[in-house]
Amino acid sequence: MGRLQDKVCLVTGGARGMGAAEAKLFAEEGATVWIADVLDEQGEETAKEIGGTYHHLDVREQPEWQALVDAIVTRDGKLDVLINNAGIFQPGGAQDTSLDDFNHMMSINSTGVFLGMKIGGAAMIEKKSGSIVNISSVAGMRGFGGALAYGTSKWAVRGMTKCVANEYAPHGIRVNSIHPGLIETDMMHQLGGGNALQNMLNTVPIGRFAEAQEVARLALYLASDESSYSTGAEFVVDGGMVS
Repeated sequence: MGRLQDKVCLVTGGARGMGAAEAKLFAEEGATVWIADVLDEQGEETAKEIGGTYHHLDVREQPEWQALVDAIVTRDGKLDVLINNAGIFQPGGAQDTSLDDFNHMMSINSTGVFLGMKIGGAAMIEKKSGSIVNISSVAGMRGFGGALAYGTSKWAVRGMTKCVANEYAPHGIRVNSIHPGLIETDMMHQLGGGNALQNMLNTVPIGRFAEAQEVARLALYLASDESSYSTGAEFVVDGGMVS
């Protein structure tokens, strides 16, 4: 207990799934937790459950990011941890992905992370400390057919993480990425059902899906001072899929 005592943390996409698991664990470890999402009803419920604060955020919109970070700093004086967790999945290969679909995926999964690092990072630079954790995917570690836009967006997150880690290191800010595999969330079931999920599970040496809590525990480590010498790195939690 207390691994994030007195830290102010923001989790995007925190209404459900991995984001909610991260927010709950962070609150249990002593953090002041802000949840941001577009799923207002679920976000409010999750925030109430953990004793946190909910704020509506469309991660594509810079003014909304600025308003949220300003609200956090005004009330709590700082932002110590940012978990860029918000993201979507839509299947499609090169021939069946429209330009609009591609741009939509990139705007949420990649531009949203950029804006978080830009605006949240500015608040951290003022305090000369902070930890940013970007949730990418195993699709940002290797290519998967039938998920062009998603994979591209997650490779972008991996690359941005490394660039910003170098830029922010002199300011005492660490930036790392987490690359989950098959996690038991609503998004995973968008990949398909029945045989499709079983075929994917067959690629996991450990032989099971992960629980969201298993990703949250890794995020906790990266958010905490225990990972004080880790930055610009990929942390894979995938049961051996890309080993």
